[in-house]
Amino acid sequence: MVRLADRLSAARQAQFVGRAAETALFREALRADDLPFHLLHVYGPGGIGKSTLLRQFAGMAAEAGARPLRLDGRNVDASPAGFEAALAAALGLPADASPGAALEARPERHVLLVDTFELLAPLETWLREVFLPELPAHTLVVLAGRQPLGPEWMADPGWQALARSIRLVPLSLSEGRDYLTRRAVADDQQDAVLGFTRGHPLALSLVADLFEQRPGFHFEPEAAPDVITALLEQFVQRVPGPAHRAALEACALVRVTTEALLAEMVGVEDAHELFAWLRRVSFVEAGPFGLFPHDLARDALVADLRWRNPDWFAALHTRARGYYARRLTETSGVDQQRVLSDYVFLHRDNPVIKPFLDWQDTGSAVPEAPTDADWPRLRALIAHHEGEPSAEIAERWFARFPRCVLVFRGPDRAPAAFLFQLPLHEVTEEDRAADPAVEAALACLDRHAPLREGEKSTHFRFWMAADTYQGVSALQSLIFLKIAQHYLTAPGLAFTFFPAAEPDFWAPFCGYAELDRTPEADYEVGGRRYGVFTHDWRAVPPMLWLDHLAARELATTEELPPAEPAAAPVAVLSEEAFLDAVHNALRCYARPVALADSPLLRSRLVLDRVGPEADDPDRIEALRALLCEAAQGLEATPRDAKLFRALERGYLRPAPSQEIAAELLDLPLSTFRRHLKTAVERVAETLWQRERRA
Repeated sequence: MVRLADRLSAARQAQFVGRAAETALFREALRADDLPFHLLHVYGPGGIGKSTLLRQFAGMAAEAGARPLRLDGRNVDASPAGFEAALAAALGLPADASPGAALEARPERHVLLVDTFELLAPLETWLREVFLPELPAHTLVVLAGRQPLGPEWMADPGWQALARSIRLVPLSLSEGRDYLTRRAVADDQQDAVLGFTRGHPLALSLVADLFEQRPGFHFEPEAAPDVITALLEQFVQRVPGPAHRAALEACALVRVTTEALLAEMVGVEDAHELFAWLRRVSFVEAGPFGLFPHDLARDALVADLRWRNPDWFAALHTRARGYYARRLTETSGVDQQRVLSDYVFLHRDNPVIKPFLDWQDTGSAVPEAPTDADWPRLRALIAHHEGEPSAEIAERWFARFPRCVLVFRGPDRAPAAFLFQLPLHEVTEEDRAADPAVEAALACLDRHAPLREGEKSTHFRFWMAADTYQGVSALQSLIFLKIAQHYLTAPGLAFTFFPAAEPDFWAPFCGYAELDRTPEADYEVGGRRYGVFTHDWRAVPPMLWLDHLAARELATTEELPPAEPAAAPVAVLSEEAFLDAVHNALRCYARPVALADSPLLRSRLVLDRVGPEADDPDRIEALRALLCEAAQGLEATPRDAKLFRALERGYLRPAPSQEIAAELLDLPLSTFRRHLKTAVERVAETLWQRERRA
């Protein structure tokens, strides 16, 4: 029986041209009894044909009786465990099996082909020094990426002898003509196409797609310096219909596209047909989490859409953001981290945030709990970067809160980075005195935002990468991703403190993320001063925070847009201020216009009832309803009914004066005032308890 894979392979083979030197070198190695080299590295810019060549290598290996094993860096976590798990899956083994042992036990030659190797750069040292040397001698490894191999490979005499590196270049004129002929492009069109594409494989493929889509199409080169952009502009103008065009644009905006996400972004109930069409587009690839376009195609599509139709560009962003916001509440663990990475991807081109992030494309590298062997290493990292006094403080915290340490591991499984999330709500007075950072943070909380019952506060007391400390790196970005996940998922989180050794450097990024520079929370350890940024999550809760970031998401300049004016920040009041505000609000109950200045209009109690986007009249009515409900609660028991009657005549349906109110209730004035005072206190206490639980 002929398999679909066989037909796909035959179709690809029919369109493969050129690369004679590369395939000859590979074929020679396959035919040799002893491999002349064990590592073949292929590199070149995006769209130059690396993936196509690796598919050709895989077919050649199978024909020669070797077993091809294909991995793609986009689908592999950049950790030793992640790499070995992916290879085990390619071998058909359980995730925890040893792929090296399996290869050793099998007599046939294996060819390991790793595409998009640039995403696995953190593993180069481990691959070169640990993993590859342990492979059986009959294994051939092919790596394909955008960058040349690091100098460490060629500095090693062993790898000098056993590695080959090839830089891919555009196809020659004759090779390009051969390709166009195989794609049925008319002879009289080929010179123009070849002159325009200059042998770039992706460009040739896109042009051929245009001819297939438009019978009788006449190619007219445009005077554009960016070949890919010009071709894509023509391509998206000739898609089957508006829905297909929208699907392609949606696919370009997000990190990976699934049917569910596509349906929401383009506004259809069933996106199966559109998704299937996307899978057939030549520059769209499939991975384990969905579809994604070639990087050059993505950049060109996004740039064109942002310029051509900014309103639709913004609408697609908004729909994707809404989908991710919902998924964040439906997922947990690594799935939630992946969704958060997808969300952050929407911000990738913002000029403010872009210089501060170096995200791994998988978004799924998960930190681990520290082992016994890690503690001395973590202490040594802190001593190296921050000095011995900081290391002594860290040692104390590690002993008190070991569960609050998250470790990111390097190729050798040693800690490559870590994050310590100190729970300030759990520290003792003795703890407070032992760490200047905690003393400053708690003093700041006591003065401005005291924690209420059930509320929690986190100080990200230590965060660093082993090699780059707090500099921009992929590890630092993963730490930030974990911090953001903490913002969104920590129950009862009220206030956070984020310290930085270089606060001026991180100020633009923190400003983008609505973290306020708070000098009174700064601290000094070992003669070094650290700046601190804070956020009150009671004032701007996580989902509202995400809405605020949305306004920045589409910005094309470094000037930060203000938060949406309709989304009023939450007022976080102390108990005394809250009770006083309730008393004043009761006095103004019968005159709604006088409630316009009440801080209770921005309390969590009111905003939870009408939403953060509500206007002043709606919030005033919500406040009056809450006051009335709390007052009517007094009427429920005979003993307190007298308090309700005093409150009703005093504030809710007030008499012209307290003297007249006392007469209407047949009470002495002093008794009326005592009842009124008690009623106000009871209503205020009831609402305060509800506010604390909101």
